[in-house]
Amino acid sequence: MKNKIKLFIAFVFIISYTLATVYYLLNGGRGSQTGFTIMAAIYMFIPMISVFIVKKICRERLFSDLLISFKINKWFFIAWLIFPIFSIFTLGLNILFPGITYNPEMTGFISRFESFVAISPEAIEEFQNQINSIPNIVFVLILLLQGLIAGTTVNAVAGFGEEIGWRGFLLKELKEMNFLRASLVIGLIWGIWHAPLILMGHNYPEHPQIGVLMMIIYCILLTPIFLYITIKAKSVITAAIAHGTHNAVFGIVIMATEGGNDLTRGTTGIIGFLALIIFNIVFIVYDKYISKDKIYLNKIKMYI
Repeated sequence: MKNKIKLFIAFVFIISYTLATVYYLLNGGRGSQTGFTIMAAIYMFIPMISVFIVKKICRERLFSDLLISFKINKWFFIAWLIFPIFSIFTLGLNILFPGITYNPEMTGFISRFESFVAISPEAIEEFQNQINSIPNIVFVLILLLQGLIAGTTVNAVAGFGEEIGWRGFLLKELKEMNFLRASLVIGLIWGIWHAPLILMGHNYPEHPQIGVLMMIIYCILLTPIFLYITIKAKSVITAAIAHGTHNAVFGIVIMATEGGNDLTRGTTGIIGFLALIIFNIVFIVYDKYISKDKIYLNKIKMYI
């Protein structure tokens, strides 16, 4: 591996793991949801900070060779819409899975809301009544709309903090690799990077240790989609939009279902893995039979 890649990996892991460790020790564990959320938000910008440190050490311009382009094309819209579609598809798969059922009361949403703010039982009951007064499909559509807005605003900014590292810097530095190998390498690094957050109960609160492996698999399956969109758009901004929208809507499946556990149910469970495999197959079919540029089996440098 190139020295620049080694430097980037060293900085991103040392800074990230140090931040998570200090937070854990100061709070005696995960701490409050608000504190964890703030720490996790800072954590997302560490790949960008690491890129800038490497650029400084190598005496390169900070924003050079990072695929930062705001030239709009159809892949910007695909990046924006794909994960709301993915969430609805994954919700359908979850409901079909034995032991998991649709939850019309949306109690998962109430539990998620309670974890972020202190709220009285009376207020919870009133909030539940308000949710019940809205048709379920309308409520899900509202959540999707909020996700689409967040995905191109605040969530996209946070997503950019990561993506400038994963699908900007690393993609350029690994351009001599073919698409599938680069996806595996980037997905593996990205997944391992999440480990401290997962061990503190993020995404897999019932199984944090196994959750580390689950997150690595999830990131490996997710990376080809992010990478393909980035290469097609020739812009890491599309990855930031996709990332931001993904983070805004992936919890809908948990909110709208019950049964199973965090290893099976939801977007990041085994059912979500199945959904990602299906979506990856769709991209492969598109690349092979529809796209003019056959990206999957070729070196990345041919397209960026």
